[in-house]
Amino acid sequence: MTLQQLRYIVAIDEHRHFGKAAEACGLTQSTLSLMVKKLEEELDVRLFDRDAHPLMPTEMGRKIIDRAKVVLYNVEQITEMTRSEKEILSGPLKVALISTVSPVLIPGLFKHFGIHYPSISLQTEEMLSVTIKEKLRKAEVDMGILAGPLNDPDLLEIPLYHERFLAYVSPENPAYTQTEIRSEDILKQPVWIIRDGLRQLVPEDLKEKDFTYERYFEGGRVGILIQVVNDNGGITLIPETHSDLILYSMQNCLRPIVDPVPSRTISLAIRSDYIHEAKLNAVVEGIRNIIPSAFLDNVIRKGHLAL
Repeated sequence: MTLQQLRYIVAIDEHRHFGKAAEACGLTQSTLSLMVKKLEEELDVRLFDRDAHPLMPTEMGRKIIDRAKVVLYNVEQITEMTRSEKEILSGPLKVALISTVSPVLIPGLFKHFGIHYPSISLQTEEMLSVTIKEKLRKAEVDMGILAGPLNDPDLLEIPLYHERFLAYVSPENPAYTQTEIRSEDILKQPVWIIRDGLRQLVPEDLKEKDFTYERYFEGGRVGILIQVVNDNGGITLIPETHSDLILYSMQNCLRPIVDPVPSRTISLAIRSDYIHEAKLNAVVEGIRNIIPSAFLDNVIRKGHLAL
């Protein structure tokens, strides 16, 4: 078994086609097929179901490919340790974000990297929290930005910033006349959310489903929730960092929530064996420039982070 063979099966899994994977690897299709066949014979296991369309890994093949990704990631880490600081600040950087963070951070991060780190190819993708953690473990992304605490021993969590939730209230809702809204009053009326599809949850549903502000926003798109309230009335909740993204004419629909004040912490997650300290600090530096200083965690206010 060679590292090159591991790269080949990972490429086939990504492209789900021998011809496309061969082209990506700079091989002929027959050569790629032969190399995979040799690996299958060595392991005495079938890695791919060649009758499936598109091509699919077998159950054991899936396990081996997932482990191969981690092996290749660790090999890359060893290689990176020998590079200069200048070389480390180059190449691809894959960052996964939950959907309620991406509209706030992604535009500013691309601007920051374009100006200060043009040699880094920033790649971002929205994912659910559970998917981000899974892809970090498999070394399929470099960093994840999601709501904490993660409570995951395999990942290193760095708190980035803290934010409150605000109520977005339709002018037709009685709560619109209030200057602030108590948390218990919100849960006495239907609330628009996006979870398992757009719907309005009544108070009984909220209690039965162990409603929390963190789970409330899993996979939610704030802009859609606001538009639904505008068109249908009612109330929804938005993270405070989204308030500046709302049209000025709509900001008079925002109300602070009190007793208690609902909030969340947004954290950056990396694998515990991650070594790209310079890239980590490039991301943190970008976030410092995007998020108001009053929201930032003391950890990232202090400057350079050491791994």
